[in-house]
Amino acid sequence: MSSSSAAPRRDGKAEAVAGGKPPMREALVAAAFRLFVERGYERTTVDDIVALAGVGRRSFFRYFPSKEDVVFPDHERCLADMTAFLAASSQGDEPVRRVCDAARLVLRMYAENPAFSVQRYRLTTQVPGLRAYELSVVWRYERALAAYLRGRFAGQPDGTLRADVIAAAVVAAHNNALRSWLRSGAQGDAATAVDHALGLVQSAFGPPAGAIGPGEPGPGEPDDVMVVVSRRGAPLWRVVQEIETALGRP
Repeated sequence: MSSSSAAPRRDGKAEAVAGGKPPMREALVAAAFRLFVERGYERTTVDDIVALAGVGRRSFFRYFPSKEDVVFPDHERCLADMTAFLAASSQGDEPVRRVCDAARLVLRMYAENPAFSVQRYRLTTQVPGLRAYELSVVWRYERALAAYLRGRFAGQPDGTLRADVIAAAVVAAHNNALRSWLRSGAQGDAATAVDHALGLVQSAFGPPAGAIGPGEPGPGEPDDVMVVVSRRGAPLWRVVQEIETALGRP
């Protein structure tokens, strides 16, 4: 969830239109990153980008509110996808697993175009302003996850605290694995690394394996209720034996 050469698309290729030219948005991203590599981020202006792309300033700001936004062209879409994914959840969805699955949407965005993702990662590590911008993007992802969890944990003791802690843990685990993959130059399987990291979050905060549904008391808890049916007139020792059998005692 850290924040991905150019003209990124889901298949990692530049989408062509009539005449073989990429759409304007992708052309602007391509021009921007070419100049960032050649001149450096700070020395590249919006006027430089639009001149290389062959469009006007108005066209640039139609797609990107600022120069920083051209570095992160896909995060608004990804955040919208995550919000929709969480909104489509049902009460039957285990909440910790659900937010981990939502985080995987961010990984998918990076994996769509590994070359662009690595290039952007290297750029953000070199430019403090971009790093700060990236952190603001990460915070928005975390808030989306926390908002969903707050709704699921509403009314529970420390529900808000638990929601915020789990959301922060999901983001931290996802970013740790993602950044390791980016630092390696996108070598190896990013999904496997992220799955492992998120698995730690699920182990720490999710229900234990074999647990019954969320919100239901487990065996032996004060609210646990057991019903034993026995024949009328059965001797007391038989009733006690049936109770012990139901409790799993030898």
